[in-house]
Amino acid sequence: MEGLDTLTSALARRTPEGLAVLLARHAEPLSRRPAAGRLRELAAALWSYETLHQVVLGLDKPGLHVLAVTARLSQERARQDAHGPAAPEPGAGYQSLMAHRLAFPDLAAEPVPVADVYAALAAAGHGSDADREAIGAALEGLYEVALAAPTEDGRVVVPPRTAQLIGGHEVGVFEAAPYDGATACTGGGRGAEAAESTGAGAESGSGRSANARLAPVEERALTGESQAAAAGLAAAAERLLAALAVQPAALRKSGGPAVREIKRLAKAAGTSEPRTRLLLDLLLAADLLALTRTPTGTVALPTGGYDDWLALPPGERLLPVLTAWTGHWAIATWTPFGETPTALERGDDRRAPALRHGLLAALATCAAEGEPGVPIPAPDAPSLEALRPLVAVTAWHRPLAVADEPLILERAAHTLDEAAFLGLVAYGTLTPLGRALLRTETDVDPGPLRAALRSLLPPPLEQALFQGDLTAVVPGPPSTALSGLLALAADRESEDSATAWRFSGASVRRALDAGRTADALIEELTAVSATGPLPHPLTYLIKDTARTHGRVRVVRAGCCIRSDDTALVAELTAHRELRDLGLRAIAPTVLVSAREPGPTLEALRAAGYAPALEAETGTTVVERAPTHRSRTPLRKPADPLAVARRLLENAPE
Repeated sequence: MEGLDTLTSALARRTPEGLAVLLARHAEPLSRRPAAGRLRELAAALWSYETLHQVVLGLDKPGLHVLAVTARLSQERARQDAHGPAAPEPGAGYQSLMAHRLAFPDLAAEPVPVADVYAALAAAGHGSDADREAIGAALEGLYEVALAAPTEDGRVVVPPRTAQLIGGHEVGVFEAAPYDGATACTGGGRGAEAAESTGAGAESGSGRSANARLAPVEERALTGESQAAAAGLAAAAERLLAALAVQPAALRKSGGPAVREIKRLAKAAGTSEPRTRLLLDLLLAADLLALTRTPTGTVALPTGGYDDWLALPPGERLLPVLTAWTGHWAIATWTPFGETPTALERGDDRRAPALRHGLLAALATCAAEGEPGVPIPAPDAPSLEALRPLVAVTAWHRPLAVADEPLILERAAHTLDEAAFLGLVAYGTLTPLGRALLRTETDVDPGPLRAALRSLLPPPLEQALFQGDLTAVVPGPPSTALSGLLALAADRESEDSATAWRFSGASVRRALDAGRTADALIEELTAVSATGPLPHPLTYLIKDTARTHGRVRVVRAGCCIRSDDTALVAELTAHRELRDLGLRAIAPTVLVSAREPGPTLEALRAAGYAPALEAETGTTVVERAPTHRSRTPLRKPADPLAVARRLLENAPE
């Protein structure tokens, strides 16, 4: 196919870094297809209908319009040049009839001179210098995302099925630039007609009219809100992963954790159930959670990268979480039509990423730095009409994410609520973190986002303030080591800008059970004390608890061996082949084994004995062979730059 040849040649001319950017930009749709081993296979994957369906959603209005015009011209040329088979003769066979019916010139792709694209748009009244500049920029954008490819003689080729893909949507008129930020999100200016046609003049749930404006927002206030949200997000993610590390979440056979599991995890994370579902999805996408098969079913538990993640500064921990949100194929906090909420399932809402980008870009258009924000009602507000003007601006940035969506206001409200939870939106405008994430989505460079997170969340504190009321206070985010030590010997009591732990006899016993002695615990706590020696009440509590610790002993055993024959019991104790069981007599007729019942039974049978398995009730247990299930290891995504270099090295000269 000539179009694929042209695209393959265009890909071969890219630098490894440029091709890596393309692979990273289209990582999600490409991950749903077999990995490409050659550039032509990559070209075929990029121009497959499934990938095109997702990539086209990421176009703004000029790009979509230029693509639609180019596809129409290409199809018209294909129709003119098509040479279909002759009409079948009377009485022709089935194969001849099908060959005639399956001639689809509409699916061909003919190269289009760039001048024809400009001429077609100029004929529609878009021939001004500003429009020509926007058309040229849109063409370059199509080349960049591989939705078009230039031929050597200066023509442009688009994927064959583009016209059919876009034909079902109304692309509207060509607009070179988004609406004026001063009026667009208030229902005025060029956005007024779109807003009024969808009822933007209605009263919002908060009592404001839809064209109300918020007061100007200071950058310091935005930074403060973003910092508080980011700190809360980092703490909630850490608590959620810690809870899953202690008790993995069981998944239902139909998929996703049960409602009781979500409630348990929401309580552990200290957030609402919808936001817990969002966090679970993001942690799974960030490879911090994995779904693992066990003999009793599938469970969700932290991956091996969890320990490395804990060692990162708080800001660095949020980088994979926020990046996962931008590409997640679901609005996790939204459950339309009374559906049962679920989590930890691969989403199928392909418009969700485009809607996120469009809303963030619309907020950047509507409320620049230092300007008033726009009213954003809560998702559960009685009316969401205040969002109509903002959605109208979103339709310029991502038209197909908004088109033909009867529930677009609900989708937008929940998306913006998620953005506020993640620290990206506050006071009706983008925070510095939101602006950094928007830049990251555009150029696929995590540098701005990483820098913004580092500035928001300072390095963790290594010391605590120990007080006479048996509490320890950390006036900021604690380090992993400090948090682990305090969590071992005390109970977390409150968490806000400062975190407080309270010591008690039960919490100190927990540390002693973990192997600490009283002197060692006092020494460790003194080392992290910002006030010098520990207060006397805390020292007394630790030593007093240690005096009573261990007075009652519990013998650890894998299982017990019982026999009424005392001579046989003595024989088993002295048997050389059974030494690995660590048998020890605790009564004339009872032995304890250090191994579990299964290995103990195998060892006894291997030594020539015939033991039987007994239940707790004293009845004999009928043994059945356990079923085994395979465990598939997680596949880490390939490095885009490494893949790009390999593809270019294998490209034909």
